[in-house]
Amino acid sequence: MHIPDGYLSPQTYVPLFGASLVCWSIGLKKIKRELSTKQVPYLAMAAVFSFLIMMFNIPIPGGTTGHAAGAGIIAVLLGPWTAVIAVSVVLIIQALIFGDGGITAIGANCFNIAVVMPFVAFWVFNLIKGKSRDPKRLSLAAFFSGYASLTVSAIFVAIQLGIQPLIARSSSGTPLYAPYPLSVALPVMALEHLLLFSIVEGVVTLLLFKYFMKNEPELIYAETGNGT
Repeated sequence: MHIPDGYLSPQTYVPLFGASLVCWSIGLKKIKRELSTKQVPYLAMAAVFSFLIMMFNIPIPGGTTGHAAGAGIIAVLLGPWTAVIAVSVVLIIQALIFGDGGITAIGANCFNIAVVMPFVAFWVFNLIKGKSRDPKRLSLAAFFSGYASLTVSAIFVAIQLGIQPLIARSSSGTPLYAPYPLSVALPVMALEHLLLFSIVEGVVTLLLFKYFMKNEPELIYAETGNGT
């Protein structure tokens, strides 16, 4: 999920950085207006949680790994714009200090994980939940919000990588950045998340949602009637 340096062309990472910059600006304004004093410590805790959960990489055949991200549950609990800022901070720290994700790809990684994931999770949760207060339906909404958000994020990554051979080639036709076309990148990324990583994300989202629903339901953004 963390795209390293050298895999995206400037034609890709510059616009994505611009898109992330716009989302950061909006997110900061939303947080100042909507985040209550009681929720401020949870913002810090959300960032720490996201950082920690991304450190648990699961190896898969082919020499690569994957992980949950936590952006979905943060969006459901604290709102999608809060998740944008919390997860973006984590991704920037990971890139600058730990080398997890490229410097040039910061905007792309933030867009994929810190923007796409929270909003997909929030929308899916509300779509499945509807106006129901049934615990089983809420649990189903929580699971699929996490599952769908990581899957869609992975597809965004696959598309960005897969279009590189089309938009950035040498004079001899050799890809200058990510070498794998969409026909390879898309099914690989989609399948490994549909069958494994997104399930982990969904379970994590479900367990945390049930904990907060039982102990501090008033803190759940998606249950308070707030908009985005």
